[in-house]
Amino acid sequence: MDACDVLIVGGGPAGSSCAWKLRGSGLNVAILDRHVFPRDKVCGGWITPEVLSQLKIDPADYEPEHVLQTITAFRTGCIQASASEDSAVQTDYRAVVSYGIRRREFDHYLLQRSGARLLQGVNLTSLERSGEHWITNAQIRARVVVGAGGHFCPVARLTAAKPKPESVVVAQEAEFEMDASQIAGCRVQPETPELYFCPDMKGYGWCFRKRNFLNIGLGRMDPHRLSDHVSRFLGFLKSTGRISFGLPASMCGHAYLLYGRSPRILVQDGLLLIGDAAGLAYPQSGEGILPAVESGLLAAQTILAASGTFSREQLGAYPELLRRRFGSSSEHWATCLGRRLPAGVIRALSHPLLTSPWFARQVLLDRWFLHTGQMAFPPA
Repeated sequence: MDACDVLIVGGGPAGSSCAWKLRGSGLNVAILDRHVFPRDKVCGGWITPEVLSQLKIDPADYEPEHVLQTITAFRTGCIQASASEDSAVQTDYRAVVSYGIRRREFDHYLLQRSGARLLQGVNLTSLERSGEHWITNAQIRARVVVGAGGHFCPVARLTAAKPKPESVVVAQEAEFEMDASQIAGCRVQPETPELYFCPDMKGYGWCFRKRNFLNIGLGRMDPHRLSDHVSRFLGFLKSTGRISFGLPASMCGHAYLLYGRSPRILVQDGLLLIGDAAGLAYPQSGEGILPAVESGLLAAQTILAASGTFSREQLGAYPELLRRRFGSSSEHWATCLGRRLPAGVIRALSHPLLTSPWFARQVLLDRWFLHTGQMAFPPA
């Protein structure tokens, strides 16, 4: 039987960040994933500079062989059913505030630098507790298992850490490389992603160009009639002249949980959940990469502090570390007010707010998407 100290199930940013933090610790770390990397991943694909900072990635080292699109502005507005012109607000910044990446490239890069032993193309089909160890697939013995397999993480499912039902965000998106005619028919600028919100403020669509790759998608907290909202958004992009062509690739779907709205059990004896498996996406933007990376680093910190005793009590500091890091993410006055207003009032206010330059910069972008007021990492 194979054995390791820490088995991380999921090779995305959460799992690879956890393994990277454990390098040089003396622990035998392995990452198991059902895919063989590089693999495609449904995701809008942008990151804030904090992601590179936490992982000590120099953009000058990453960019030569990978897409790393600098972002210095945003266009934001409201999806209108019959719009012949774009009323979006453009917000410019004096420095790079985010980067566009392709998840196929980025995740493979993180996995390769993680330093862990890689078990690729392997499904997790069973997980049983035996004494102070977990036995996976009746083949691998591990002292600690870290669930990093996204929303549908098999670790959460097999250990009853994932309750039913759950209130999830659902999304559809497509990413493709544009040909010459599509480039000519695309008014979206690479350095300026475009975000357009549904009138009920329960979701938003994005149109994001990374060099000649275009990513278009829409996500909503309400799963009903998602395809109708996506179709309306695509029509809006065409009617306002942002794109002049139909999508050459079919939309792919995915789901995730927002932080503060997931009752998943994050810690058990010898087990932790991180990233989307723990339900850590930011409530306002749905961004999951930075929370995934930071939760992976915090889980590694917790494992190291346990000093070889991986009971629930010894790992119990992990949820508190998450709370200190993300606990105030949904406490802004605009968010609290929005939760209490009737739906009709929200619809009436959404367009005036979303076309306000002050609201676009101070609330929507700086607070909800760029997290400019967030405390330094790691949390004290």
